[in-house]
Amino acid sequence: MKQLANILAFFTVMMFLAPSCTKSLELDPVSQISSATFWKTEDDAVGGLNGMYVRLRAQAAGNFFLWGEARSEIMTRSLGGTAGYDAYYENALNTAVAGPSWGGLYTVIHDANLLLKYVPLITFRDEAKKNNILAQTYAMRAFVYFLMVKTWGDIPLISTPTESFSAEAIQKERSAKSEVFAFIKQDIEEAIRLFSNYTIPAGRNLWSKPSVNALKADVYLWTGKRLNGGDADLTTALNALEEVEKADVELLQNFADVFAYNNKGNKEILMAIRFQELESPETLTTSMYLTSQFRTTATDAVTLAAIGELAGTGGPYWAPSEMVRTQFNDDDIRKKASFIEIYNYDPQGANPVYYGSVVSKFRGVISGGVRRFYDDVVLYRYADVLLMKAEVKNALGQDPSDEINLVRQRAYQSNYNSHVFVSGTREQNDEAILQERLFELIFEGKRWWDLIRFNKAFEKVPSLQNRAGQEYLLLFPISSSVLSLEIKVKQNEGY
Repeated sequence: MKQLANILAFFTVMMFLAPSCTKSLELDPVSQISSATFWKTEDDAVGGLNGMYVRLRAQAAGNFFLWGEARSEIMTRSLGGTAGYDAYYENALNTAVAGPSWGGLYTVIHDANLLLKYVPLITFRDEAKKNNILAQTYAMRAFVYFLMVKTWGDIPLISTPTESFSAEAIQKERSAKSEVFAFIKQDIEEAIRLFSNYTIPAGRNLWSKPSVNALKADVYLWTGKRLNGGDADLTTALNALEEVEKADVELLQNFADVFAYNNKGNKEILMAIRFQELESPETLTTSMYLTSQFRTTATDAVTLAAIGELAGTGGPYWAPSEMVRTQFNDDDIRKKASFIEIYNYDPQGANPVYYGSVVSKFRGVISGGVRRFYDDVVLYRYADVLLMKAEVKNALGQDPSDEINLVRQRAYQSNYNSHVFVSGTREQNDEAILQERLFELIFEGKRWWDLIRFNKAFEKVPSLQNRAGQEYLLLFPISSSVLSLEIKVKQNEGY
């Protein structure tokens, strides 16, 4: 317990040293633990690695959805109002209401930089264990920088730990996104080099060579389509996806089983962030379900049974938008596995009137008679890989039918023959792939990035349709709190 306390105290100190937290200048040291005394043993390295994953989980609980999905067309207000979330789907963000800042992500970067500096100096009984820790760390740093550069564009690029309180160490200017992407790609290659095999760890909640190849494909797909990387980057993405297919991954037969709380770490998952009752916060999905005050006896018994136990915390502040709900076909098993539509009926059980919807894809666990939302946040899974492969193949002028139809076979099952995809023009195929990603990956924090990558945000998001040409809106604003602390950082143009 003493060692655990030391580890926690150490990471508390490191949090205050994070680049965006310059308020730490006002604080006295809270521990005598330092880099000189901590980074000595394998256990120290493992503790540092675990701390990095805990930091990421804190961001994934809600922020990943806010950055990666909330500004798209999929959500609207729910029965409990908006709780301020309308600023996202109405695309009304500004300096004062800017969404989550990058501060928490830089704490993950800081942890990674500490590991990459000090772990190589530690003597391990097994060198492969050291390499595995370093590989996970490079992968984590690449993933977080990829998330940040998509969200804010140019960002401060920090490759060494911040271990002093000097202005020179803390205050950094933003680096060009081209430089950031070059750094990300370098980290990815180092991670792939250091992983010794294609094994995916039990639980599938740690970085591995297959999941890093999924990340690599995601990165090169982005630069291929958004940063003039062209066919060279797209070919690299395709090769990475083919590497993923060598791993122990498959599509589960039942779509809902992919997300079931009692089926975490299943074979469709490549990389997920683990959430567990009693050890982690609930996810943002708690605000996408029903609490007791919004349940009504006018709802039919079948729907009430499908909803089941109600949320124990939060409130219904988000709901799937009508324009998205109506795009799902009733033949598609993903519809009911993703959301439940609620209708109220008159006393005779007739004249249904739409009441609301809840997200059923992430349904949590029943604890003490109420629903708690400790679902894993999935970063990459095999269906996503198949649809990325379809996207890459189409961009390279190849037929994407095989990959799309593998996904549709599971989605439509006995009705599949009525929904077989047949390749058309490149533009038609792109539209079909983007649509398939909506049906398959809704609520998984992917939609906003998909719309940007396909250049469809201004076409498909209602709150952006009259703002075509205002490209600055594809980035998030930088909050006033960050700007006040980081004097070398300038606001994104347009905000």
